[in-house]
Amino acid sequence: MTDRIVLCTFDSHAESILNIFNEAIINSTALYDYKERDKDSMVGWFETKQAKGYPVIGIENPAGTLIGFGSYGSFRAWPAYKYTIEHSIYVHKDFRGRGIGKILMRELINKAAENDFHAMIGGIDATNIGSIRLHEKFGFRHVGTLPQVGFKFGRWLDLAFYQLILNTPALPNEDGE
Repeated sequence: MTDRIVLCTFDSHAESILNIFNEAIINSTALYDYKERDKDSMVGWFETKQAKGYPVIGIENPAGTLIGFGSYGSFRAWPAYKYTIEHSIYVHKDFRGRGIGKILMRELINKAAENDFHAMIGGIDATNIGSIRLHEKFGFRHVGTLPQVGFKFGRWLDLAFYQLILNTPALPNEDGE
C-alpha cells in the first residue's frame, strides 16, 4: 500500500491539520503566529474553504494518518485579484524530506489551473530554504521580499514572495467578484 491523495474534510482531518499547524507555529517561522490555534479555529477555516470552492488536499499514509496538506485562498479581497490565489503547504514533522511537498504542490497547481486561476503566490519566510527550493522546482519566481515585516523568536523576519503564472483562464473578464 502507498500514500494516497485525499480531499480533506472537517470531520476527517481538522484535528490532524490543527496538529500540523500548531507544530509549525511553535517550532518554525512557516507561520507568523505566536499561539497555537484551537479546534474552533478550524470550523471557520474549513467553512471559508468550502464557501469559496478552495480545495484542501491531503496525503494520508497507508495507516490513514494525514501526513501533509495544502490549500489556497484569496490573495487580496478586491475583485480585480479574483484570478490570484495564495497557497500554502504543510508537512507533518515526521514526514518531511520524503517528497510529500512535491506531490501537494503538483496537486495545488493542477487544481488552480482547473479552477481558472492565473497567478499563484507563496509567501515564504526568507530563511525557509526548503520551501524556496520546492517553489523554484515548480517554476515559481522570486518577485520580492518584504524585509522585517514579522517578529518571532526574538528576531525580525523577512517575507519572500514567489509567483507562478498559469496559462488560465482562457477568457478572463471583469464580471462579478
